[in-house]
Amino acid sequence: MRLANRLAKLQSNVFSVMDEAKALARGSGKTIIDLSLGSSDLSAPEHALQAIRTALADASSHGYLLFHGTRSFREACADWYELRYGLRLDPDSEVLPLIGSQEGTAHLPLAVLNPGDVALLLDPGYPSHSGGVHLAGGQVYPLSLLPENGFLPQLERIPAEVVAQSRMLVLSYPHNPTAALAPLEFFEQAVSFCRTHDIVLVHDFPYADMAFEGYRPPSILQADPGRTVAIEFFSLSKSYHMGGFRIGFAVGNRALVAALRQVKTCVDFNQYRGILDGAVAALRGPQDHVQIANSVFHSRRDRTLGALARAGWSVPTPQATMYLWAALPPQWSDRSVEFCVRLVEQTGVALAPGAGFGRAGEGYVRFALVHTEEVLEDAVERTASFLRTANHQSS
Repeated sequence: MRLANRLAKLQSNVFSVMDEAKALARGSGKTIIDLSLGSSDLSAPEHALQAIRTALADASSHGYLLFHGTRSFREACADWYELRYGLRLDPDSEVLPLIGSQEGTAHLPLAVLNPGDVALLLDPGYPSHSGGVHLAGGQVYPLSLLPENGFLPQLERIPAEVVAQSRMLVLSYPHNPTAALAPLEFFEQAVSFCRTHDIVLVHDFPYADMAFEGYRPPSILQADPGRTVAIEFFSLSKSYHMGGFRIGFAVGNRALVAALRQVKTCVDFNQYRGILDGAVAALRGPQDHVQIANSVFHSRRDRTLGALARAGWSVPTPQATMYLWAALPPQWSDRSVEFCVRLVEQTGVALAPGAGFGRAGEGYVRFALVHTEEVLEDAVERTASFLRTANHQSS
């Protein structure tokens, strides 16, 4: 059977390797502490769940849902943005419901890129960003993120010949996996860069609310209030712990929203109306759930950092996201996948290898703080024990 050549760029990645390693460890009797996936273990808000329960009893909600049937959700998204960022969006032309922001970031390249066009992507970065570019026949130009630059891309260092072929720049701050932050001034520079070179500016923004010590992550639309070049993607997976419900939305430039809607129309209708009802309840309802959850992740961050410090592993303190981005000891600096595979095989602790997020991620691992503090401390103790044993064996 002859399959499409584009699949060659989508072959198995390190996350499928880790999935296999976890399955083997589980099969050998290991209790898995899975810190490799950023899937929140907290519950969605009760008022959102109740809205979904109510919809289930309404048979009229069980059919297909087309764009015009989503207006209440789109209005809630527009109001949510205005409340947070002072930006008034048109719910009909500047807001689009999505089956999670991953759907939007993966489909947008189909609306923006022609075969051979270049997309400027963060390295390390979220894997679906490159996947969508490959599906569209585009080329990826990685922007290496380095700690000495605050894990921000150096746009002025992109070669002129690459800029000339570039059609989209994808940013995502607070950043997954490094947990780095981007100030509004950087976003303003990015907007200016994209306007100058006629490049679409994409911002993946799932961690808009998951920040600590009073920090408020800026929206890219604050740097582009006229929505001249930017489109932003938000997911309810993090702020409202609705990852499994697959609900998100895109906001921004009207032409980009319309183009993405055109692609989406060929692929799906929308999710079940009850899920949108739940999302409306989450966006419009009491927001104390967000702050309570942030307090949980804040405490988990501090307890895990403390346990790592006691183990002799110095890790920067992030001010946002649910992750710790940890540099591996020198003997593992070019073997993050091997480290994670052996770690889960021997201890049951699953981390995400930095190489899975791009070449510049090699030498790091990502801890997702998606278990209780006690379990996280146990995971660190198991990891420290593994390192001591590995160091002894190599000495």
